[in-house]
Amino acid sequence: MALSAFDDKSREPNKAMLTGTLGRSAALWEALVDHLATEYQPLSESWNFAGAKYGWSYRAQRKKRTILYLTPCKKYFLAGFALGEKAVRAAHAAKLPKDILAAIDAAPKYAEGRGIRLEVRYKRDLDGIKKLAAIKMAN
Repeated sequence: MALSAFDDKSREPNKAMLTGTLGRSAALWEALVDHLATEYQPLSESWNFAGAKYGWSYRAQRKKRTILYLTPCKKYFLAGFALGEKAVRAAHAAKLPKDILAAIDAAPKYAEGRGIRLEVRYKRDLDGIKKLAAIKMAN
């Protein structure tokens, strides 16, 4: 089973599919995408199929820099980041929520940074995601 709720390569997710899968979390998805579009103009958005193991995910980029990936799951979604060490230090200095810092610290280090995925189920989850996106773009 794929990480994403959408695992059919031949069928890119559309708004109706996304809303039906996310349920109440669809409003959180929309709020986050709207925030990104406002804060990081020009924003380009795309859907990518990363293979059978991962399925479809949404990518938000400013110019050629990826801000984050969103992976739709059943009734929630994941916000994925690749953070360089400068952004990791800035995240600790910003005193993000403990669960976000724990995810960052537990992530393996790669040449392109630390890859983390954070669950978004509730409105309170969005604040940390927005702060982390700002840190990523500033560093």
